[in-house]
Amino acid sequence: MNLKAIIYVLGQVCKAEAAFLLLPMICALCYQEYRVAVVYLTVALLCLVIGFLMTMNKKKVGRFRAREGMAATGLAWILMLILGSLPFIFLGEIPSPVDAFFETVSGFTTTGSTIIPNLDVISRGSLLWRSFTHWIGGMGVLVFLLALLPSTSAKFMNLMVAESPGPDVSKLVPKVKDTAKYLYSMYIGLTLIQLTLLVLAQMPLFDVICLTLGTAGTGGFSVRSSGFDDYTMLQQGIIAVFMMLFGINFSFYFLLIRRKWKQAFRMEEVLTYLGIILVVTTIIVISVLPQFPDLWQAIHHVFFTVSSLITTTGYATVDFNLWTPLARTLLVIIMFIGACAGSTGGGIKVSRFNVMVKGIKKEFRNLLHPGLVEKVHMDGKPIAHETVRSINVFLAIYLMIFVAVLLVVSIDGKSLVTNFTAVAATLNNIGPGLGDVGPMETFAGFSPLAKLALSFAMLAGRLELLPIILLMVPAMWQGTHRITKRDLSDLKDEYEHEHHHTHAPKTAASAGEQEELDPPPPPAPKRHTPRNPDDEEDRELAARRKARRVAG
Repeated sequence: MNLKAIIYVLGQVCKAEAAFLLLPMICALCYQEYRVAVVYLTVALLCLVIGFLMTMNKKKVGRFRAREGMAATGLAWILMLILGSLPFIFLGEIPSPVDAFFETVSGFTTTGSTIIPNLDVISRGSLLWRSFTHWIGGMGVLVFLLALLPSTSAKFMNLMVAESPGPDVSKLVPKVKDTAKYLYSMYIGLTLIQLTLLVLAQMPLFDVICLTLGTAGTGGFSVRSSGFDDYTMLQQGIIAVFMMLFGINFSFYFLLIRRKWKQAFRMEEVLTYLGIILVVTTIIVISVLPQFPDLWQAIHHVFFTVSSLITTTGYATVDFNLWTPLARTLLVIIMFIGACAGSTGGGIKVSRFNVMVKGIKKEFRNLLHPGLVEKVHMDGKPIAHETVRSINVFLAIYLMIFVAVLLVVSIDGKSLVTNFTAVAATLNNIGPGLGDVGPMETFAGFSPLAKLALSFAMLAGRLELLPIILLMVPAMWQGTHRITKRDLSDLKDEYEHEHHHTHAPKTAASAGEQEELDPPPPPAPKRHTPRNPDDEEDRELAARRKARRVAG
């Protein structure tokens, strides 16, 4: 385990959070909340100092494998959540550290579950910080760093894989840095479009900023105790449409920008996602129509609710806890399905749902025709067996975490509906559930132990389970590991890269592309010096020698 590389990433995250904390500080100054501004500035300086201390030895970072990527992602998020909760504690707005941590986790994981019953007592700076955490966590702070770092090596693709939502992450363009830039460019572009439309719809500016940040990150924090009652149907409709748009795979928008219309509109995941919204909305409208004064209002509120829950945003215009059993059952189902992979939404993801259904069909055909050899396809391309296996592993771990958290939450003695939907709402990063955690209620009634368990569920759901689970696996932190073919391939690529830069004449362009974090070429080993085979350094040296022989 390369701890230096992990510490370096943690330091960069601290620096980024220091910059993020300046926005609520500026907001507090604009509203003359000077004490609030001082607190946010203090926490920002604390993050900055910690970040500089952690990144002092950046030239000695070394190799960054998938194992380091998983560990760095999990630890970076935990550190970011702890530091992000400090303003609430120092201001006394959420005096309990457990409650402050729960609220911060809910923000960064884009869940939107809250323990604050009265938002009127919260400062404007803190309200903006709550919503801003949605926007930061939506696309991911590590993806943000990959887009901004002056030089980002391809080996840091592991960070994007570990943090990005979905069963598989591929680069939109050859360079990881450019992929991150494209993602955030589309993310910012959609955010600005929604912000502009809400301003034109005459929504108050502070509400526009907070709700747009929450919609973009598919979070669910409101800025008013009255919820969405004070907004017009036009304003609610704009938010509903953009919730749906932010739940679409960003590869779809990338294809549209590249004018690959046919390829974009043939994406099975997007078509399934839109089809689910249409079918579920239609069924629920028919089911709850008698509860509304006219058909238009029924369509409006049902579409808003379906768009909110399938994208795991969690905004609510009505108390869907009062709808028919059929309607509530369908809402719970789409809570689990979730949005598209590669979007800011949570849940199991539509792509996994598609692969699971196709895998079941394939197994049925194999039972009827034992000699049939067939693969699962998506968008006309066969899916690798490893991808199908990883989805099955994900679903198994998902079920185990769900049951474990449900057992802990059940200690409080609340109803099964409340406990079940509370776990579903947090593990899928939705926000509201049913029963005592409905859209008009809060999570304040749970015990500290239950809140910590639900916080774990939120973080595990946002990071696709594995980065958090692997932190608790002892083998993750062992100094040695078995050399695999993939390790040898990576070493071969690294050797060829180093060999090229050592012998090729350096032009201005090649010098500019030199990776900041790449390790220096390894020194030539002395053959006559005996080595301890159990030493990790000697193991890696042996692997490098073997890679050179393969390259030769």
